[in-house]
Amino acid sequence: MKKWIYLVIGIVLFFAFIQRLIRYLGDIPNPAQLSDYTPSLTTKIYDINGEVIAELFVEKRTVVSLAQIPMDLINAVIAIEDTRFFKHWGIDPYRIVGAFLSNVKAFGVVEGGSTITQQLSKVIFLSRRKTLDRKVKEVILALQLERDYSKNEILEMYLNQIYFGNGAYGVATASKVYFGKNIQDLTLDECALLAGLPRAPSAYSPFRNPEKAIQRRAIVLSRMHDVGFISEEQKKESSERNIVVYPPNVVTKVAPYFIDDIRQTLEAEYGSQLYQGGYEIYTTLDKKIQLAAESVFDKNLKEFDELKKSTVSVEGGLICMDVKTGEIRALIGGRNFQYSQFNRVFQAKRQPGSAFKIFVYTAAIENGFTPVSIIDDSPVTFYNNSIDWELLSTTTDFSDVDDKEFLKKLIEKDNEAKNANEKVLWQPRNYSEKFYGPVLLRNALEHSLNICSVKITNILTPPTVASYAKKLGIESPVTETISLALGASEVTLKELTAAVSTIANSGIKTVPYSIKKVTDNRGRILKEKFPEENEVILPQTAYIMTNLLKGVIEQGTGVYAKRLNRPAAGKTGTTNDCADVWFIGYTPQLICGVWVGYDDHRTLGKKMTGGRIACPIWTEFMKIAHRGQPVIDFTVPQNITIVKIDPKTGLLALGNPKGTYLESFISGTEPKEFSFAKKDNKNIKKIEEEEDDTVISSQTKTFSSDLTKGTTNETHIFGTINIDTESGY
Repeated sequence: MKKWIYLVIGIVLFFAFIQRLIRYLGDIPNPAQLSDYTPSLTTKIYDINGEVIAELFVEKRTVVSLAQIPMDLINAVIAIEDTRFFKHWGIDPYRIVGAFLSNVKAFGVVEGGSTITQQLSKVIFLSRRKTLDRKVKEVILALQLERDYSKNEILEMYLNQIYFGNGAYGVATASKVYFGKNIQDLTLDECALLAGLPRAPSAYSPFRNPEKAIQRRAIVLSRMHDVGFISEEQKKESSERNIVVYPPNVVTKVAPYFIDDIRQTLEAEYGSQLYQGGYEIYTTLDKKIQLAAESVFDKNLKEFDELKKSTVSVEGGLICMDVKTGEIRALIGGRNFQYSQFNRVFQAKRQPGSAFKIFVYTAAIENGFTPVSIIDDSPVTFYNNSIDWELLSTTTDFSDVDDKEFLKKLIEKDNEAKNANEKVLWQPRNYSEKFYGPVLLRNALEHSLNICSVKITNILTPPTVASYAKKLGIESPVTETISLALGASEVTLKELTAAVSTIANSGIKTVPYSIKKVTDNRGRILKEKFPEENEVILPQTAYIMTNLLKGVIEQGTGVYAKRLNRPAAGKTGTTNDCADVWFIGYTPQLICGVWVGYDDHRTLGKKMTGGRIACPIWTEFMKIAHRGQPVIDFTVPQNITIVKIDPKTGLLALGNPKGTYLESFISGTEPKEFSFAKKDNKNIKKIEEEEDDTVISSQTKTFSSDLTKGTTNETHIFGTINIDTESGY
């Protein structure tokens, strides 16, 4: 009885297998179509208003015979993809077992078991989905291909059809795209680089990840050596060569850096289907705003070049985002995409200078300071305790230092320093090389007084300030030393603008993004993005900071931006020797960050500050970007108290004496005393001369016993610092 049951089960399973096999065979396309296969669907990229701004497609596939392909390239592909290609019959049991053992050993997928024949059948006829059905079909197709075509024919088709990234199908097109040369002219190292791309074209792209491309090339060369295709000397010589690639051609006249970033991002997810799948990509870009940005940006930088008469063009970057959502409305990564694909918004890390003070003052407002806190803008000296810079003296003659022997040793050590890294004394200074005495916190920020920023950071501690920078959105490593106060840590324009956007958005942090939705050629949604929101500081803190930054534009270093003629807040930034200039500013609707500088960090010139170069670009652009938008002011949150302040004392004003203004406070922190009742209060210094700001200054002093003699030009371990050599400050 049991035998009959087993027999019936066996027959059922056999017919089920046959039925399944017939279905597979019925679904499998005819391999004879292989040589005629060409992708045909175009992927379209839209702006926020539904206008097509770019298209991605395969314009032409250059087909070459196997005889035209360099033997080094053929060997490189075989070595890295399928060493036993000429020995197996479509599938390779040895390779499958070897890949399985390698993956088990690595606790992950580190090696594939597919042959070149299987890859050819998959890339042409089958989907990218990793399913059992697809794998079975892939094996059947591979067997049929091996039956119908010779090994050389399969290899030739593979090399002409496989995707190499950046829209390049086939080795001949890839040679043009990456190296700008005919395939016959490729060198061994170039052949190895190309052979390493098909496994993960975006990840190993020399345009996007040159370091990974070099590492992948080395693996290919090692495999070629292991199987006897090249000698040890050839391997060593090719591995040491620099990668020299040809600039990619992005077919778009609008926002090439924006489009290229989207292309590279989606290529990592969809591979060759991005160029042949007929996808529709809906972005956050506003074409009208982008064109305005490109026009203003190009005009201003051309004028600067003409003024400087340099042989070297100045560079820059601009990013504009929606304040509430983080959607990128405009992006400029450089002057000329065809000349340089380096995206200075996302990739360039530069010192932000005094633009970083935004985070210093945000930390201050949320930790006990108010807009009328009095900061003493007077000389201060720090000494290096081997870990950080520690406060030494707040006088010009060090009379407040009790340990005179310790002081003497510090001065001697500083004077004996042979280079900047050995200096042990630091006296920061303001851009104007003047000191103003007691000033209101508002005035200190509006006029970007370096000493006040340093003193606030010293009180709060650098780690506290660093934590606020990270909380608001700075992703790059931030130094937790006192130099943080003056913007010594390098950041990208994208992260700095995004972090300031958190303040503009009432303390709600959003993540900048550029892709809203991706659909396939049938309209099915493949990917969709929505704003990511996270409240990281109090809305009251954000509003106070916005109100203070409005003052930077009303009467501070960003006064040029008053020409926008609508409520706006912002901050200038100028680094040492005017090598980097910034303006980060916002309205209730949009935030925009502008950076200008040379790629080689040379100076822009004396007095070429953020207020003079970056701020005008920002202002002209934002005027156009806001056309048609209502003029609105920033929303005042609950628990904000507005009172009249006497600017001479920072106390409540009685009546309307000259200079009285309205100041905002977190309720409960406003002054309680009237100005006339404070008899012994020193008048607050009015600041008019301070024009802009520098990071950590331009010159240092050699200290002597009388603290007034001698000058040098040095650079401290965290950057160059400024000291007035006449006064000793």
